[in-house]
Amino acid sequence: MSSSYTQVVVAFDFSHSGRAALYHAIALATGAPTHVLHFVYVIEPARKHDYEYAERMQRAVTDEVEQELRAIKTGPSVHFNVHARIGKPAQEILDLAREVGADLIIVGSKGLTGVERFVLGSVSEHVVREAGCAVMVARPKAYEHVDLMEVREVETHSRYVPPHRYYYSENRLNVRPPDWPIS
Repeated sequence: MSSSYTQVVVAFDFSHSGRAALYHAIALATGAPTHVLHFVYVIEPARKHDYEYAERMQRAVTDEVEQELRAIKTGPSVHFNVHARIGKPAQEILDLAREVGADLIIVGSKGLTGVERFVLGSVSEHVVREAGCAVMVARPKAYEHVDLMEVREVETHSRYVPPHRYYYSENRLNVRPPDWPIS
């Protein structure tokens, strides 16, 4: 990486999957404050919105991010920027990622299937296919809460087991001590 900060582009559109991307990004940034988040809200040109509308949406996204940060009472400060762009969503997300030298893109997925994806296209799929960095596809959690077993500390064995070298030959996994050469 060229700088000490990790640039993370986050696609946000006020949908459930957009909020999932927001939550994942904030969790990432609060855990490692060297992340700079770039939230992008894309306005499709077919809607004939002007730049005043783009500024209003930029303020709305900023308010949403700040509200979420206040709700979780972050310890270290989270650095973020909000970009409102007019254009095709996937292309604008990729353009911003290129402009900021993104190390990661977080994008929501609406979970379109078959014909819907073919007719409407999938922004997340396009971003995954064309991105020049890692991409995280975020979805709202759909699993029910599960009570897991209690985690207990286990007594450690006093017997030392030296490391072994593993290799695969003749459809078998073989184990040898590391000081033995592999033939």
